[in-house]
Amino acid sequence: MAKNGVLDSEEGARAWLAEVFAPTPEQWVRLERFAAMLMAENERQNLIAASTIPTLWVRHIADSAQLLALDADGEGLWVDLGSGPGLPGLVVAILSERPMLLVESRKRRCEFLRGVAGELGLGHVEVAESPLERVETRAAGTISARAFAPLDKLIDLSARFSTESTRWLLPKGRNAVKELALLPPAWQRMFHVEQSRTDGESRILVGRGRIAPKKRGKA
Repeated sequence: MAKNGVLDSEEGARAWLAEVFAPTPEQWVRLERFAAMLMAENERQNLIAASTIPTLWVRHIADSAQLLALDADGEGLWVDLGSGPGLPGLVVAILSERPMLLVESRKRRCEFLRGVAGELGLGHVEVAESPLERVETRAAGTISARAFAPLDKLIDLSARFSTESTRWLLPKGRNAVKELALLPPAWQRMFHVEQSRTDGESRILVGRGRIAPKKRGKA
């Protein structure tokens, strides 16, 4: 199923999902349908790299689901920043009942997100078609972002959604530790680093708590 703790095959990814989440038959059908819709839509707009399609279950489905595994006891609104094709947001919404807010500014991607949520019956999913700066502030139980922005900008822009109990789940690839080291010390202390289950060299920054946005001077 995995080599050195890292999922290394499509079969391994499915087996890991079965072991960790025990999806119902309906959830499996939704995951399969989402994967099919993602590949079909990728022919019309560039949602995922074509090179990752042969390993879609490792690189995208399990890669997204591992964030839910890191917040299995979480509750409240999950805010997914720059959701793009719904990764990780739609995968999390399929595997849990957490209310999900997908923030995405690109119209065509929002149309895809709404289409998937509608077809799969994910009534707990909401799509905010807007730049993050214009999204109404709401208290987030969890904030996730997969390839959204550099870490300092990402945290600063989303800080207003955080509370004392907010969980931050931020996959930052191979530069996670370097990006974390560039944050203000108070921010650094809120995070620890987790190994990605889908890439031996990638890391996930996991944090807890409220972050105050940086003070800005008057225009």
